[in-house]
Amino acid sequence: MHSVHTAPTLREVRIPAGDAWLYGDLALPAGFCGLVLFAHGSGSGRHSARNRQVAQKLQQAGMATLLFDLLTAQEEQVDQHTSEHRFDMALLTRRIQDATLWAAAQPELQHAPIGYFGASTGSAAALIAAARLDARIAAVVSRGGRPDLAGPVVLAAVTAPTLLIVGGADHGVIALNEEAYQQLRCDKQIAVVPGATHLFEEHGALEQVAELAASWFTAHLVRGRKHVEHPS
Repeated sequence: MHSVHTAPTLREVRIPAGDAWLYGDLALPAGFCGLVLFAHGSGSGRHSARNRQVAQKLQQAGMATLLFDLLTAQEEQVDQHTSEHRFDMALLTRRIQDATLWAAAQPELQHAPIGYFGASTGSAAALIAAARLDARIAAVVSRGGRPDLAGPVVLAAVTAPTLLIVGGADHGVIALNEEAYQQLRCDKQIAVVPGATHLFEEHGALEQVAELAASWFTAHLVRGRKHVEHPS
């Protein structure tokens, strides 16, 4: 049994992704039951305070977490003026897949079931990666996400149990999540956090997100339907 009082082992990692290197922070609690990769939204990164708060809750619940930058520092700089990369679903999805395969190859992680926590545009990229990697991904949680950007064909192909969390006052995004929910064919749930806006900045809203995510991952990562064979 893991202890909630033991601080996780933390280390900075470098993940190869095509010609680029992505930097990440890997947290390994004692006796962790699975690994959750964070796919952040546009204009965000591994230092996002919101994602770190959720990651901490997951670590306390006995899960390893990997927060990593989907874009390189150079790409981020370009995007400050053009937003060229942060809405490039093909690029973001490829980066998530690369990070997943990197994690699955690490000795301490190779038998760990893997889940995705996506926010904003990162949710769509996480769902596309989950559809492609199929049974290797044990669960997906989307926070204030844009799952609609994955498209109906991809959403129907996702097999990982998926939880869509949306703020009750995030009106346009609620409708997009409800539409995406109808297109998902997997074990699924939609959770509305009352009164919360897009960034869940209201008092207690993010705590509710973290609780919902921890419960979902605890239920589904423990089942761990991940295939541990390495891709050819």
